[in-house]
Amino acid sequence: QVQLVESGGGLVQAGGSLRLSCAASGKIASINRMAWYRQDPGKQRELVAAVTSGGSTNYADSVKGRFTISRDNAKNTVNLQMNSLKPEDTSVYFCNARLTLEDKIYEYAYWGQGTQVTVSS
Repeated sequence: QVQLVESGGGLVQAGGSLRLSCAASGKIASINRMAWYRQDPGKQRELVAAVTSGGSTNYADSVKGRFTISRDNAKNTVNLQMNSLKPEDTSVYFCNARLTLEDKIYEYAYWGQGTQVTVSS
């Protein structure tokens, strides 16, 4: 099966930086889109940033200019560089990948287990 393993969360002061990483492993034929979402208790999961296999990116308005998403297609990894962090960025961040398995035709979405990011004021 597929595993998405996240790392890099933690506690940081407002104005600081963190870098999240996610590695996908398994019998993967191709990964179309990789993304980061975040979710607060009692709220819907929201898209933070996404990047396609071709390198096209999109960001939530709240993080534009502060966060940068990047991926390594050869390694099936995606990173999220978070700068100028604000207390409102505090959340659980989830890695997401839309991919096709080696013996399948259709694309499926997979999720990581989530990593906590806490920004203190």
